[in-house]
Amino acid sequence: MKGYFLIIGFLATTFLIAQSEDQRTRQFNLKNNLAIQGYDPVSYFSNKPVEGKPEISYTYKGVTYRFASQQNLNLFKTSPDKYEPAYGGWCAYAMGENGEKVKIDPETFKIIDGKVYLFYNFWTNNTLTSWNKNERQLKEAADRNWAKFVR
Repeated sequence: MKGYFLIIGFLATTFLIAQSEDQRTRQFNLKNNLAIQGYDPVSYFSNKPVEGKPEISYTYKGVTYRFASQQNLNLFKTSPDKYEPAYGGWCAYAMGENGEKVKIDPETFKIIDGKVYLFYNFWTNNTLTSWNKNERQLKEAADRNWAKFVR
């Protein structure tokens, strides 16, 4: 009987983990099934984002990242929450301004309190410039808006 409950518990836990990973991947900004359009999330912390290599990939809680080096992959594995972009990789300005998921330019970013924030930057509209004018209020609003997606 004890073995039966262990099996049921294992299956329930596996289902919940798979369900939460599926929900998570639906909220993230993924292009061709990759986060940050294939850019290395660790590279942002050297102030020079670079594209990762297909052969150095890692999937964390259902989201796949690429890395420029094995060293960057190892750093990511030690603290993935530190390196994942804010708001699932969506434009921070749009998330704060109106709670929308808007695409980003992976080379337009800002690090705030050790977290990477990404921004839309196309057709002469660089939302990082607008963000910088009202960062505190936009960040507070973006945090509230993002929380609605990840409940």
